[in-house]
Amino acid sequence: QVQLVESGGGSVQAGGALRLSCAASAYSYNNYCMGWFRQAAGKQREWVSLINILGSTTYADSVKGRFTISKDNAKNTLYLQMNVLKPEDTAMYYCAADTQRLTNCGTMPEPYNSWGQGTQVTVSS
Repeated sequence: QVQLVESGGGSVQAGGALRLSCAASAYSYNNYCMGWFRQAAGKQREWVSLINILGSTTYADSVKGRFTISKDNAKNTLYLQMNVLKPEDTAMYYCAADTQRLTNCGTMPEPYNSWGQGTQVTVSS
């Protein structure tokens, strides 16, 4: 498994932006699927975005056009640029790795076998 550490969360007003980072302890992000998930208080964890080894990205409809996932393989770091934030984006954000898949990345939490500790994002209206 891979050790993942998120950073970059914080409190912003609606319409603001944040960039989350996820650093890996080992392995290259180019070797497996990577995803961002979030979990709001009292709700189930939901998928936000993913990126495969080819650099192909997919987004949940709720964040499409506002969030951008990217990775820097040389730095073993995954990013989530979040723009035009809304109060409903408030949640704990987690990065995750599915070291068993390369391109057919899933949108459910179960296949992902490595998780970070999460970083809190709070958006006020």
